[in-house]
Amino acid sequence: MEDSIQLKDEGNKLFQSGDTDKAIECYSKAIKACKDKKELAVIYRNRSACYLKKENFANAASDASKAIDVDAADIKALYRRCQALEKLGKLDMAFKDVQRCATLEPKNNTFVETLRRLGAEIQGKLKSTFSTDARVQNMFDILIDDEMEKDKREKAANNLIVLSREDAGAERIFQNNGVPLLLNMIETGKPEMILAAVRTLSGMCTGHKARAMAIIHMVGVDKMCSIMAVDNEELALATCNLFQCINDSLTGGDKREYGKEEALVLDTSKDLKTILLSLLEMVASKKVSGHGRDQALNLLSKNVPRTDMKNKDNSKALFTIDHGLKKILKVCGQVPELPDQLPMTDNTQLIASVLLNKIYDDLSCDPERDNFRDICDEYIKSKIDPNDMDRTIHAINTISGLLQGPFDVGNVLVGRQGIMEMMVALCASEREVDQMVAIEALIHSSSKMSRASFIITNGVSLLKDIYKKTNNEKIKIRSLVGLCKLGSAGGDDYGLRQFAEGSTEKLAKQCRKWLCNPKIDTKTRKWAIEGLAYLTNDADVKDDFVEDETALKAMFDLAKSKDKTIIYSVACTLVNCTNCYEKKEVLPELIQLAKFSKQHVPEQHPKDKKDFIEKRVKRLLKAGIISALAVMVKADSTILTDLTKEMLSRVFLALAMDAKDRGTIVAQGGGKALIPLALEGTEAGKTKASHALAKIASISNPEIAFPGERVYEVVRPLVSLLQTDKDGMQNYEALRGLTNLAGYSDKLRVKIVKEKALPEIENYMFEDHDQIRQAATECMCNLVTCKEVQDRYLEDGNDKLKLIILLCGEDDDKLQVAAAGALAMLTAAQKTLCHKLSLVTTQWLEILQRLCIHTNPSIQHRGLVIVYNMLNSDNSELAKKLMESELLEILSVIGKAENNPKRQDAIDAARECLVKAMDLSLIKPFTSPP
Repeated sequence: MEDSIQLKDEGNKLFQSGDTDKAIECYSKAIKACKDKKELAVIYRNRSACYLKKENFANAASDASKAIDVDAADIKALYRRCQALEKLGKLDMAFKDVQRCATLEPKNNTFVETLRRLGAEIQGKLKSTFSTDARVQNMFDILIDDEMEKDKREKAANNLIVLSREDAGAERIFQNNGVPLLLNMIETGKPEMILAAVRTLSGMCTGHKARAMAIIHMVGVDKMCSIMAVDNEELALATCNLFQCINDSLTGGDKREYGKEEALVLDTSKDLKTILLSLLEMVASKKVSGHGRDQALNLLSKNVPRTDMKNKDNSKALFTIDHGLKKILKVCGQVPELPDQLPMTDNTQLIASVLLNKIYDDLSCDPERDNFRDICDEYIKSKIDPNDMDRTIHAINTISGLLQGPFDVGNVLVGRQGIMEMMVALCASEREVDQMVAIEALIHSSSKMSRASFIITNGVSLLKDIYKKTNNEKIKIRSLVGLCKLGSAGGDDYGLRQFAEGSTEKLAKQCRKWLCNPKIDTKTRKWAIEGLAYLTNDADVKDDFVEDETALKAMFDLAKSKDKTIIYSVACTLVNCTNCYEKKEVLPELIQLAKFSKQHVPEQHPKDKKDFIEKRVKRLLKAGIISALAVMVKADSTILTDLTKEMLSRVFLALAMDAKDRGTIVAQGGGKALIPLALEGTEAGKTKASHALAKIASISNPEIAFPGERVYEVVRPLVSLLQTDKDGMQNYEALRGLTNLAGYSDKLRVKIVKEKALPEIENYMFEDHDQIRQAATECMCNLVTCKEVQDRYLEDGNDKLKLIILLCGEDDDKLQVAAAGALAMLTAAQKTLCHKLSLVTTQWLEILQRLCIHTNPSIQHRGLVIVYNMLNSDNSELAKKLMESELLEILSVIGKAENNPKRQDAIDAARECLVKAMDLSLIKPFTSPP
């Protein structure tokens, strides 16, 4: 003990004389020799002072901490650690130490001053750290530093993207020389850096015309196109999004007022034209990857055709035809099996066909359409060369693309002299690629009965011959699909079968065999589904197909694959299997007339009756159809055309017909998948999807069926079904769905009101149809807790309240429950309505009495609650009138009844009414004589 104390004292003398190094040596020896904890703490505290003087702040803080561990109130050690931590930049920790010192010695000016100074420094640092400028600069510093850890750089890149999506952040990035720094990130050539830069630029361009124009000129359209051209799907998609953000900002998406700056950003036409020309250049460029080409076509498809046909300006479509139609046709004509072709994905040619269709639909007069056809005709003629088979099959493949896009144009071109004969002749070619292209063209061109008849006459034997002789699976499957399509040319008409009994089943069996063979590539197996899409018009085929669970699952797996060209064929097949295609009702009189005049009468296959359809639906659900549909709905908008969306909507509606199956649909994500189908597409498709949503919403827990914010997106489709042009079943199920949603939360009730559903719901409360009137009243019952709805009943000059009262007097128990429930809640929420109730109809008292003596406990309870609300309305005259009527006797009889679990709510309500009447001195308590 003596040794450590002596060493400590010697250390103190050395420290006072200024010999800090020797003092540290003495303290260190003393620490080793010391056995007493308190003494050891003092030595550590003293050595901490030495380290502070030597500016060895880490050791100073460490020694001070060891002293504090022994004595938490050691004020000298606390202050020394505070000084060391401040120098180490750990201001928040230093602040806590000096705060403790100031608490122990509140009058110590040194502590108070240090506390004030550190507080100000921390605030300044926080302000600096969290200022947008500092955050932006910090992100750039991390991203540019090549030695920085990968995780930190990725986090910084994501933070920069988030900052760019806020207007303040986007402006700061732009003002702080951000665009050149983003260009530096692009020049690194590292995909993750380029991706972060492109996404940041997208955020900066969104909704700001001036910034978007500046970025176009600083980055350059060519640079953006070169990024999109890279063979990287994620980068191509991100750059496509950047172009879309720029386009939206330049074409009116930006609603800002620029004042004097407007003159600088007014004319965007030149930039838009440059972008359009650059995209058209990308379409046919060999330097562009398949993913880049897809996104260029997608951008053209989204931005060239008019979004509103009322707008007469279709100059973008005309410009595209003049400068790019031949380039798009070139893409359609590519034959991947030949050398020196454009890089493409599985989806490229279909996207090109869809674009051609959209441009053609955008044309407004016959001369424009004639010009479109003439250019196509000229292009195909220029490619047909008897001495160059590669050019010729390019022409035939281009016709295939047109037949999948603007069918009328393709159909006219197929009808040109010699084209159909050339296609049949190519089928007999020795080159397999010729056969493949020709067969595909025959398949696409036989969509009309006249064409099918020609091919049945001229090509069926040839297709059968190819099918039997070739060993190439790709050709074999295509020739089979050609036979499938010809075999189904009569549609689902049982009397128009083209082939002999049993032939279609054999073809379908072979298609299923190929479909289930995982060794065959996806692009080839796609044709097996194409074949089934035709053959499932036959009820025997569709019945066999849904029994083959392996084949169903194989089709669903393909529908989830990257090759989205499969979706249309899958959708067609599912529509056929569920019989949800549009069928025109044929009057029996017309059938008799047709038979009499020996005309063809459509026949229904026995297996197309209701019980067979229901069994097929159950099999499809068991095989996992919902998860496949959910993936298909998420496909790129260019592939997922409005017609395809409509077919998927029809399938969903067919699957939701049985209430027992709706739980399965919800569990596998069907509720969420239906929402986009109900909001976009054809009118028929949106109506079908909305109807399916209504069926699900009417019986499902909204929180489970439509999780999160999605539930609010369901309201608009349901409200759209309340229109008078929709049928009664759609009205009824939409009302039931809205009733369920309205009972879920006040936010949903407000949403229903905002979607202007109230007038429609009120109209259906007048409906003659009992079930629709009941559903509308139940919906209103759930909505009356909403303040906006109550205000409508408070307004003068309408019969809304009168209608509710009269509905309470109807004979239908369910209707009375809903109407009385609505009236009970209204009178509880708005006392003014209690008095108004007695003025709107002379029958009010009679109806109220009938409610109170009703045999149904629920109705009786609601009636008694209304009476209580009226007694509690602060209107003494009204309360007196009630007690002077037969209601007093009714209340007395019910209130005196023995307790009964089945009617207890009503008994308790009657007793509360009597107590309230006594409180108002309208009746006196009963007392027995002395």
